Amino acid sequence: MKSEKEKMLMGELYNPGDKELSAERHEARLIFRKINTISNNDTKLTNNLFRDLFGKTGKGLFIEPPFYCDYGYNIKLGNQVFMNYNCCILDVAEVTIGNRVMFGPNVQIYTATHPLDAKTRASWLEFAKPITIGDDVWIGGGAIVCPGVTIGNGAVIAAGAVVTKDVKANVVVGGNPAKIIKEIDN
Repeated sequence: MKSEKEKMLMGELYNPGDKELSAERHEARLIFRKINTISNNDTKLTNNLFRDLFGKTGKGLFIEPPFYCDYGYNIKLGNQVFMNYNCCILDVAEVTIGNRVMFGPNVQIYTATHPLDAKTRASWLEFAKPITIGDDVWIGGGAIVCPGVTIGNGAVIAAGAVVTKDVKANVVVGGNPAKIIKEIDN
């Protein structure tokens, strides 16, 4: 029989109140709460704690606290990733972020989702869909990326956009739901 964590990682319905998962979320909170209280002058300690929290980090990581996540270990970062203040990543499923990616303040990345039918949703079970963000992507302040989305290389997500579907490479999207505003010439 699969554990709740195995179900979660496979994208199946699982119980988020499971003891193992609750303990792992608690451990992540201990780390990011520490990060969120460290002086801005101690970037070495902050980056070391982020490396402990995340599943993978590349070179040139820069995150402005406060930062929030569920587990941390499902977050995989490339090189030269910048996240501005108040980023929240609900990493129930894997979140892969490419190289040279920039997040504005208050960006929210949500892999967690819930059943549409009320009876199943009332059981408090949930599931997740992975998110992939390509290289050279800029996500503007207050944007939300919904479960299961892939964002192509070189894309720009306008401030406040709600991204509900995949975004192809080298386009600017904006609005709710986000739609292509223009193509980017490279």
